[in-house]
Amino acid sequence: MPDISQQLQEQVLQARSGKEKLSIVGGGTKAFMGRAPSSDAGALNVLNVGEHTGIVAYHPVELVMTVRAGTPLSDIEAALAEQGQALHFEPPHFGAESTIGGTFACNLSGPGRPWAGSVRDQVLGIRLLNGKGEHLRFGGEVMKNVAGYDVSRLQAGALGTLGVMTEISLKVMPGPAASLTLVQDMAMDEVLHYMNSRAAEPKPITAACWVDGKVYLRLSGAKSAVEATAEKWSGDVMEKGEAFWRSVQDMQHEFFADKDEPLWRFSVGSTAATPKIEGQWFIDWAGSQRWFRGTAELGDLEPLARTAGGQVSLFRGGDRSAEVMHSQPNALKTIQQRVKNSFDPDGIFNPGRLYSWL
Repeated sequence: MPDISQQLQEQVLQARSGKEKLSIVGGGTKAFMGRAPSSDAGALNVLNVGEHTGIVAYHPVELVMTVRAGTPLSDIEAALAEQGQALHFEPPHFGAESTIGGTFACNLSGPGRPWAGSVRDQVLGIRLLNGKGEHLRFGGEVMKNVAGYDVSRLQAGALGTLGVMTEISLKVMPGPAASLTLVQDMAMDEVLHYMNSRAAEPKPITAACWVDGKVYLRLSGAKSAVEATAEKWSGDVMEKGEAFWRSVQDMQHEFFADKDEPLWRFSVGSTAATPKIEGQWFIDWAGSQRWFRGTAELGDLEPLARTAGGQVSLFRGGDRSAEVMHSQPNALKTIQQRVKNSFDPDGIFNPGRLYSWL
């Protein structure tokens, strides 16, 4: 595929000289996340990264792949599958057009995140267009290369407010030899202790969640280890376990079906008690990630999240013109504004998408 990074660079330079603002778009499948981008100067111009696609380099033996940011996840996973490899952070597909750049910018990882690591953990390096139109490289393509590694990680969850990623180098891993899912009935009050106890055992557990009165544990790895653990632990083997976890990964499970009702994401301590509020819950990551479906105010949920040792955000639905991310202390605001000014001094990229003040 053609390298259009120069075209993207020219568009950034034109926006800067014309004092315009840019809305960065890849596949467009995550437009519901974050605040609605806004600009005091009026409408935002679209910077389309979705056409900047292609696998730049893939070294199966070194377990490293470099791709352009607009490359669809499906293309990456198809290439990896041919070599028996996979993206262990299990990126969610919100549509066929979901891209690796958007996944990293939104810091999205699937049900195996506590065991396999997040997308941020798998990134080795990036190429980035900053607000001055400079095309910079951070990190590298080898696992021991730490030059600029933290700068690469800053892009995870920044929602495109710090620059335009053009290339991403990732760690990839072999797929498991065997996998099965155990399921059993369990009350929500009991499941946190149960999941954390299981997760603490030296067994091949790779996912644990609870929804609708049932707890699901996924075992993956060497066939002998998976089968031995399944015999020892309680629960029935789920016939379509792989399809279940795919529905959780892509948020296609029926719990997430109502796209109009506000969906809140709690990132909290895995053993913390679930807040007693009216609504439906989906507990994932052995308790570290909890989805709450119901009408609420961010200001009312933040104290509950802090008590549970974490934060809360409005993931989908609700009022996108208001703040949707957990509020930050003034000291952290100052740091974030300084970082923003370093990468994007004129505030060109996705203004207001993460916070109204950024």
